[in-house]
Amino acid sequence: MEQVQLGKSELLSPRIVYGCMRLVGDNSVASRAKGKRAIHAAIEAGYNHFDHADIYGGGECEALFGEVLRDSPALRDQLVLTSKCGIRKAGQPHAGDPGRYDFSKNYMITTVEGSLRRLGVECLDLLLLHRPDYLFQPQEVAEAFQILHDSGKVRHFGVSNFKPSQVTLLQAACPFPLLVNQVEINIHRIEALEDGTLDQCQQLGITPQSWCPLGGVVYPAWGNTFSAQDEARIQAEFARQALHYETENWIVMLAWLLRHPANILPVIGTTTPERIHAAKQALALNYSREDWYRLLEARNGRPVP
Repeated sequence: MEQVQLGKSELLSPRIVYGCMRLVGDNSVASRAKGKRAIHAAIEAGYNHFDHADIYGGGECEALFGEVLRDSPALRDQLVLTSKCGIRKAGQPHAGDPGRYDFSKNYMITTVEGSLRRLGVECLDLLLLHRPDYLFQPQEVAEAFQILHDSGKVRHFGVSNFKPSQVTLLQAACPFPLLVNQVEINIHRIEALEDGTLDQCQQLGITPQSWCPLGGVVYPAWGNTFSAQDEARIQAEFARQALHYETENWIVMLAWLLRHPANILPVIGTTTPERIHAAKQALALNYSREDWYRLLEARNGRPVP
């Protein structure tokens, strides 16, 4: 699979990243077995970048991936392992505690150590701050990054769901280049095209990643605001383009994201081996500028100004 450099680093990632949020399903024996098959299918298809978070499956997604690595330890050196930290759920660690974001130094370090134990590895290739902590102190985050790097626990750092001003604030205090900003981009959520996120990524050499890239196509987008008329108009254009490119609607959506000059890396999370392999079709589409704008026009319900 085509690979690109992650930010200003030596790390190479395929243009499509495999997201591990759904790996364990309902955590039944059958679901965990399906998750392992998905991991192997992704590796066989050329995915080498796996995106985790400490909260996915309550930690069980990382633990399942760790089981695969223990069974096949030689795989570790072939992979880019990302995890995220900073989200604390309600009731943790004390009853009555609210859901919150936490970039305090000790919490970040403890969380990374937990991810390493579950994955059964000594080091993460990339750590992302999961969602902006409104109370974060840039210098404290920078200190945590330094400790994690110097101790050999994390090689590189990035962010997720950060606005451009938040990236600027953190990068000013951080001694390491932020490699990635992972944000929601799909046919429903296009704010990253308009709020400076993708512009900043190009300017600073940050790699943008798209979570939930198929929202509004394969499954409902979070917080969907499209009317039935919007949905019909968008689906009609997807159908037209799918017929033209001899593929499926969701492949067109991936191609739409891949076409952007910021080199967006979609993060897909299907556990169906056939779809894991099929996603690569988007890389081979000679997707035109005209069709990119046709889909944008269908999405907005009006031509560009």
